[in-house]
Amino acid sequence: MRNAVKTTLSGFNIWFLSLWLVVPVLGFHSLQVQAADVSGEKEVVVYSSRKEHLIKPVFDAFTAETGIKVSYLTGKDNALIERVKAEGAATPADVLMTVDAGNLWYAASQDVFQPIQTPLVKASIPAHLRDPDGLWTGLSIRARTIVYSSERVKPIELSSYEQLAEPQWKGRLCLRTAKKVYTKSLVSALLAHHGESQTSQVIQGWVDNLAAVPMAKDSHIMDAIIAGQCDVGLVNTYYFGRLQEKNPEVPLKLYWANQQTTGTHVNVSGAGILKHAKHPELANRLLAWLASDSAQELFARLNKEFPANPAVKSDPLVAAWGAFEQDKLNLQQVGALQADAVKLMQRNGYR
Repeated sequence: MRNAVKTTLSGFNIWFLSLWLVVPVLGFHSLQVQAADVSGEKEVVVYSSRKEHLIKPVFDAFTAETGIKVSYLTGKDNALIERVKAEGAATPADVLMTVDAGNLWYAASQDVFQPIQTPLVKASIPAHLRDPDGLWTGLSIRARTIVYSSERVKPIELSSYEQLAEPQWKGRLCLRTAKKVYTKSLVSALLAHHGESQTSQVIQGWVDNLAAVPMAKDSHIMDAIIAGQCDVGLVNTYYFGRLQEKNPEVPLKLYWANQQTTGTHVNVSGAGILKHAKHPELANRLLAWLASDSAQELFARLNKEFPANPAVKSDPLVAAWGAFEQDKLNLQQVGALQADAVKLMQRNGYR
């Protein structure tokens, strides 16, 4: 047993040294991964595309409550997924935490997850926010909906994503680039609801109505509306929450799209347990804790998101936006249709 421990630790030290060498190339922002259980300490290792300031308080609270340490490495979604694939059975990671159903679906399609075993996740998180085979679960919700100038647009003028393709919005619409996964997911949802022909008409209408070339960030869309460059746009709600927290008098408001039809498109930040996790029991315990009431409140509040657990109250700033009906389309379908969504956007000149 003693020799086995020495071998494991030596192997980890070699991996750890190589990790430090490649981190600058891959663009990772934080590295706090250590050998787990060498000294008998319970520890779970997380790869996360959520930034450190959004996960460290959550992991610290988990450790304080359970005594289980969380080591983590942060980086970009695609780089982390490809890293897990490359590491294979040698990965030190137990959990992959990322944002958007498109990324979660892609990770699942690459066979990097194992089914989540804790029943608490299934009991707490609605089915449309989880993989049907239990490979990943949403942990917080962000709605992608309409933001508009409260000075130049009346709410009665608005109704749906599809309605933004109508001529009244010509030269008044700002959108995020089609390259972003958030855009791909929304168009995937439209495809699931309407099929290719109708969705193509909507996308072409959006392109015809653009006031500017598609923008790199949701914050740029809101800035453009404030500046008068456009009047309406589509953003993830947490971007609006961050802005409103800094400037409560900002002349923008949210409108819940598609309340009379499919419901407002929602997406998630979420996580799955890796296929080659060395500590699956601790990983399941972490996900069960993240689905609990206290963790849900903290996890969502840090980024002005909605709790995935519907029994948990939102942050007061977020709750003030009002209740809305979510699109109940299972987010696994959103991920599966992303390739088709990209092709459709390209054909209609949405870049």
